[in-house]
Amino acid sequence: MYENLSNPAPINTEIKLYTGHGNPELSKKIADILHLELQGLTTEKFANGETYARFTESVRGDDVFFIQTMAGSNVNDLIMETLIVADAAKRASCRKFTAVIPHYGYARQDRKAAPREPITARLVANLLEAAGVDQVITVDLHQGQIQGFFNIPVTHLTGLYLLGDYFLKNKDFDWANTVVVSPDMGRAKAAKKLSDYLGCEVAIAHKSRPKHNAAEVMGIIGNIEGKTCIVNDDMIDTAGTLCGSVKKLKEMGAGKIYVCATHGIFTEPAIERLEEAPIEECVVTDVIPCAVANQEGSKIKTISIANELAEAIFSVYTNKPVSDIFGGNLNL
Repeated sequence: MYENLSNPAPINTEIKLYTGHGNPELSKKIADILHLELQGLTTEKFANGETYARFTESVRGDDVFFIQTMAGSNVNDLIMETLIVADAAKRASCRKFTAVIPHYGYARQDRKAAPREPITARLVANLLEAAGVDQVITVDLHQGQIQGFFNIPVTHLTGLYLLGDYFLKNKDFDWANTVVVSPDMGRAKAAKKLSDYLGCEVAIAHKSRPKHNAAEVMGIIGNIEGKTCIVNDDMIDTAGTLCGSVKKLKEMGAGKIYVCATHGIFTEPAIERLEEAPIEECVVTDVIPCAVANQEGSKIKTISIANELAEAIFSVYTNKPVSDIFGGNLNL
């Protein structure tokens, strides 16, 4: 029965793509680009709220990519769903399980800012590894050092240049009279990258944060008087800090103001604040679904990151570099 072992059949590893409940619309776009089907995974809720997952097709020896945005009011359920699906895939003998996490939950809890606080971003990383995740693909982590919380490969992508392309292709700005504004010192490096990409100046808002989801703008470093301003951040949650920065810019004589970010979390009352704020547009990617985006009369605009994520998934599957997908510089 062992006579054929000297000349074994070639191993055929397939790519299998699945989606969680975090952002199935984005997952469908990615699947269409890759010409793959999103099927073969059943996830349900028991009456007591527990999550159940089962693959209805074989994944033995396959490369499994599970797409899950960890955002929204049910972020804890989405994290648990990811862990359970990873465990199911590994117990079903998949060759490799890659968690594609466009928005990484708990990313803002990446350090101890006060005594007796948790570092929850590290805890989530530990949980993913313990569940059997072999690799992570994510976009614009709140802080780049979160990659170091993992002992597995992390492909860290950025939507910065997609946002830059939106303004280059859709707006007829006088770039000599335009400035990219960082909402705080921590975002200054990324703002400089975007300003270099657009060929304009950069300014930095200085602020203090008395409590979570609240900040007070103390001043602006840079010349923004009479200029078109593009305020860039990695995420917009309640938009309180952002709208405070916008009002400060207006008080200092700024011209038209645009806002952009990779992650539009938009916890209430963010949408209302943005619609009422003195801005022209708020541009985000579709890593997190937003029902009001791109509707007539709304200031909220979304651009799709599906093509770039699809390229990243295919590059990881084929062991090709991903450094050129998002402008060639991913070290934000």
